[in-house]
Amino acid sequence: MGDSIRDAYGNALAELGRTNERVVALEADVGGSTKSSVFGGEFPERYFNMGICELGMVNAAAGLAIEGFVPFVNTFAVFMTSRALDPIQSMLAYDSLNVKLAGAYCGLSDSFDGASHQAITDLAVMRAIPGMTVVSVCDAAETKAAVQILAEYQGPVYLRLSRAEAPVIYKDGCNFQLGKGIVCQEGCDVTLIGTGTVVSRYLEAAERLKEQGISAAVIDLHTIKPIDEALILKYAEKTKAIVTVEEHSVFGGLGSAVAEVIVRKYPVPMDFIGIETFAESGAYEELLDKFGLGIAKITGVCKQIIHRK
Repeated sequence: MGDSIRDAYGNALAELGRTNERVVALEADVGGSTKSSVFGGEFPERYFNMGICELGMVNAAAGLAIEGFVPFVNTFAVFMTSRALDPIQSMLAYDSLNVKLAGAYCGLSDSFDGASHQAITDLAVMRAIPGMTVVSVCDAAETKAAVQILAEYQGPVYLRLSRAEAPVIYKDGCNFQLGKGIVCQEGCDVTLIGTGTVVSRYLEAAERLKEQGISAAVIDLHTIKPIDEALILKYAEKTKAIVTVEEHSVFGGLGSAVAEVIVRKYPVPMDFIGIETFAESGAYEELLDKFGLGIAKITGVCKQIIHRK
């Protein structure tokens, strides 16, 4: 399948700890899952298992940030953006504290634990908070690059991480720039904009479209906020049709963020591909197909949007 994003995150966090003694990690008793335990094994004096108390964990991170540390806060994305939402908004964002929130097991990637553990509203929640930076990575190389860059960035960040192994998109590293999307493939008929591990799926969809004589530009928009308005507008003007793809609810996430740019500055036909209901337990790839992220659906929506131009 590919390389594990969570393993890449754990290793990148430990590597960061070797070069920056102000980096600390907090965990909500799932360190073996989030892989923050890699950091904890190497730096036990800078690793704090707060138990299953996400709210208290974020409160503690706020205090550490005020004292000049760089806290990386770790738990499942669904719990980070629900149980810990009060202090995230009222303390971290309101006071612009330098805390990095690593939301693991995002989307449907915690597939066999079902809807209670699947995070399909986290992007919508976090991007609505003033001052919050929101990043969603697609593979191991992008994860490693993001951890390094976000540690240097001053301010609160939400980093969305998948449990699933992700196909390698950036084989020779990743030119990750906060707030700047990456053009994975040029095209002139339609623009596919996605984020997270589904980048591999819409790259495959673009290849299927190419076989049918349709040229699709493909953009990895890893930073949801601040969003790369210039890149979105460039391809809206170039292809005159946009389709967004995300392993997240179609309400309030990447698609909504892109639409907000398009409707204000360069209206073109646009459609959204994502999750429309709560999901269920099952094999990850099968859930993606069942709940709206199949290759056939992506290609079909692209064809429909082209006809609307």
